[in-house]
Amino acid sequence: MSEPATVDTPLKKLVGDKTAKALAAHLDLHTAGDLVYHFPRRYDERGEHTDIRSLDVGEQVTVLAQVQRTAVRPMRQRRGNLLEVTVGDGSGGLLTLTFFGNQAWRERELRPGRWGLFAGKVTEFRGKRQLNGPEYVLLGEGGDGEAAASDEIEEFAGALIPVYPAAAAVPTWVIARCVRVVLDTFTPPDDPLPGSVRASRKLVGLGTALTEIHRPSSKEALYRARRRLKWDEAFAVQVTLVQRKHRAADWPARPRPARPGGLLDAFDARLPYELTAGQRDVGVEIAGDLATPHPMHRLLQGEVGSGKTVVALRAMLQVVDAGGQAALLAPTEVLAAQHHRGMLDLLGPLGRAGELGSVEHATRVELVTGSLGAAARRRALGEVASGAAGIVLGTHALLYEGVDFADLGLVVVDEQHRFGVEQRDALRAKADQPPHVLVMTATPIPRTVAMTVYGDLEVSTLSQLPRGRSPIASHVVPAAEKPAYLDRAWRRLREEVTAGHQAYVVCPRIGEGPASDEEPPPVDDNGRRPPLAVTEVAPLLAEGPLHGLRIGVLHGRLPADEKDAVMRSFAAGDLDVLVATTVIEVGVDVPNATVMIVLDADRFGVSQLHQLRGRVGRGSAAGLCLLVSEAAEGSSARERLDAVASTSDGFKLAELDLEQRREGDVLGATQSGHRSHLRLLSLRRDADLIRDARAEAITLIEEDPDLTGNPALAASVAALVDEERAEYLEKG
Repeated sequence: MSEPATVDTPLKKLVGDKTAKALAAHLDLHTAGDLVYHFPRRYDERGEHTDIRSLDVGEQVTVLAQVQRTAVRPMRQRRGNLLEVTVGDGSGGLLTLTFFGNQAWRERELRPGRWGLFAGKVTEFRGKRQLNGPEYVLLGEGGDGEAAASDEIEEFAGALIPVYPAAAAVPTWVIARCVRVVLDTFTPPDDPLPGSVRASRKLVGLGTALTEIHRPSSKEALYRARRRLKWDEAFAVQVTLVQRKHRAADWPARPRPARPGGLLDAFDARLPYELTAGQRDVGVEIAGDLATPHPMHRLLQGEVGSGKTVVALRAMLQVVDAGGQAALLAPTEVLAAQHHRGMLDLLGPLGRAGELGSVEHATRVELVTGSLGAAARRRALGEVASGAAGIVLGTHALLYEGVDFADLGLVVVDEQHRFGVEQRDALRAKADQPPHVLVMTATPIPRTVAMTVYGDLEVSTLSQLPRGRSPIASHVVPAAEKPAYLDRAWRRLREEVTAGHQAYVVCPRIGEGPASDEEPPPVDDNGRRPPLAVTEVAPLLAEGPLHGLRIGVLHGRLPADEKDAVMRSFAAGDLDVLVATTVIEVGVDVPNATVMIVLDADRFGVSQLHQLRGRVGRGSAAGLCLLVSEAAEGSSARERLDAVASTSDGFKLAELDLEQRREGDVLGATQSGHRSHLRLLSLRRDADLIRDARAEAITLIEEDPDLTGNPALAASVAALVDEERAEYLEKG
């Protein structure tokens, strides 16, 4: 009898060296535990269709289908025959399998009526979907007593056929065979869920769940297995977040209560507009947090243009009134510089201590970026270190050694998903004791994401837009189907400029040179043309449809002073059109800009497009956003764009974005450099389960904060949500 396998047993001991190397190289699976937790993507049933009609060209697929007919014909360009096999899925959808060369044995094997799993990349030839030379495995016919011959096919004897996330070199049936070999000797780890939770929530044991998810005896057994394994994932995440929140409540922090008659009151008195009810309510919540002896950990979310910056500035002034300093961390120099200009304008004499015309008890607002000259940097750092600068704005340059604060009381992180937690912690570490922390995002967050990703933060939401904001109309421009629509888009832009307004043209790529974080790779897996680039599009527009207009270029590879100069020129109205990358996605505020044309819009995410269009309609004139795409009508990319154009509700779009992203991406696993361990949990579909898991986690941590009485759970949490991944849960 072979030795029992545990989660740590290397796969090469179980499935052989060659197969183990393929699993490691193509699927990052190294141990028995890795493989057992590599769950099927879906389950097929013979006689049920897999909807061949919905397959996208370029997609790597595995389909369950039945051979309809075969045909052999000589090849025109070279010697030999071409075998064409037509397979169907029971829904009317047909797929052609092509095999080159003389393969008479394959024609005999692929007889009409036989069912099989066929894996390959979808291509299109003369309007027909096809797989060229696909890998396949045929299923036993059953009816006439014929049994499947190979070992692999044994796995498909049941009614439910597991289809695994696979690779071209490691098809799903090879994975199924390996799983069967491992499960035959696998000893599951100690069950990490406390017995009380298993009993109250009617959950099956871990060993049963791991067996049934790979080799389900029935649909009911599969449902129970998936539910149990989802609980493991949800519970580990919630235990981690509840623990972090519990520990944070014990940290000491210096209270920063509001001071009547201070800078905050003076600022409110000089504001040129009235705060919205939402801004006032959130301001009260934040003011209360700042006055406590425990550090605030609050997430402020609000639509583009909802007034988060003013809320943050009021919190910063409260801290300055209490004798402390506040720092705002921005993701780009463009945004940091804009915050600096905007806050100086809002504060007026309140932010110009030591200058002519300043008021008594004024503070200073300093900007610290990597592009500061040596003399300016020394002066700014001196103001920060002495405490004369009550408000400090900057990029990651604030994190460098040599940037010292006199008394850092509040850290505000703008567009927090752009920063790693270790960067934020480096700024927090510059305080003598934990400062208060306010993180802001303009990407609306669905309730389950907030519960799962930001479960250790209090969440405040700004849902109102300030008075005076104008609506934004959005339309898809199908450039491939209707080129005349694109011509009309450029004429529409010219009309806005003629009326005295300004425009943005957004491209997914900068152009020549190494790729940057703000652009996708030049060519995707399907070999489509490179995304349009700023440096290539701008001169074409200047010579073509936008000839005679004043055009500026802005992207992340420009020197900081040049970026700032371009942005200042655009803000001052000296440029008509700004051709840019997503460097304008956040914080750029030019009320006179009324139209935006996004080229290759299908290359951007839903939330990104929503953020981008928030740059227009920021003044009294209505905004217009045109989403230009060559995506075919009916494709998933086009449907995504149609959804963005159909609503301005950021929360609806956030739900759509959540549907289309892998859960691991939502939870920051890809950014942390680890394979995601949230394989089954869906933040969209499993809201009730997540809520129940959080309730159980709160009860458990109140009784056993360090899990000393639950060692199996502690080990499971450490494996599923290690410390690094726990930190990244905040990233979103």
